[in-house]
Amino acid sequence: MSTPQIEWNVETAAQTLLDAEGSRTDRHPITAEWPDLDLATAYRVQDELIARKVQAGEKIVGVKLGLTSRAKQQRMNIDSPLTAWLTDAMVLEAGAPIPTEKLIHPRVEPEIVFVLKDRLEGPGVTAATAMAAVGSVYAGLEVIDSRFIDFKFALPDVVADNASSSRFVVGGVERDPKELDLALESCLLQVGGSVVASATGAAVQGHPAEALALAANSLAERGIALEAGWLVLTGGLTDAVFVEPGKQIVAEFANLGTVIVAGE
Repeated sequence: MSTPQIEWNVETAAQTLLDAEGSRTDRHPITAEWPDLDLATAYRVQDELIARKVQAGEKIVGVKLGLTSRAKQQRMNIDSPLTAWLTDAMVLEAGAPIPTEKLIHPRVEPEIVFVLKDRLEGPGVTAATAMAAVGSVYAGLEVIDSRFIDFKFALPDVVADNASSSRFVVGGVERDPKELDLALESCLLQVGGSVVASATGAAVQGHPAEALALAANSLAERGIALEAGWLVLTGGLTDAVFVEPGKQIVAEFANLGTVIVAGE
């Protein structure tokens, strides 16, 4: 007997992705079955997905950016980072084991994390006005976990999937962004004690503030502002690394301290 065809729309796409996350079952890209899924509709799916998480008791605590490097944008044929949502259920304590039993195929990437002291609303936000809204800056690690097989997807797929969001860790060192040159802030990424990648803040749009400004302006097109108190993960400084059982993943920053997660 043949499998019944899904009648794709915003609601069914959101529930399909939630079901995949809940069952730890990856799937083929939605665009393979819904070729008319465009970027605007994908963001509606993303918003519906998060609305259902909030209805289930989660709380929005901020936003994240994806595809912030120019090389990744060119690969996906876009000219601006993706935005996605963070909830309190995604918070992981520093040093805690990554709950791999709840995830599909997690990867980890180092991030520069902003905490906003003021509301930030586009359009017309520049890097300077974006940084004026930032109260503090931290080191972070993001655990990404695509609901698609082998992390292979088209742009609308990853947007609908909330940019592969899963968990994130914020370090314990709080710094005033005025004290740092974030474009030059360096990071060494280690897996099991071996350095596997290095980068500086310039890997994120030339400066993380540029990514924050682009996020504010992009969200404004959907009538959304960044709220005071929100966290903003500004984008991966390096390519993501796979989580290996028993091995620690360590991001060592020049001025923002060290952040550690452990693979179970």
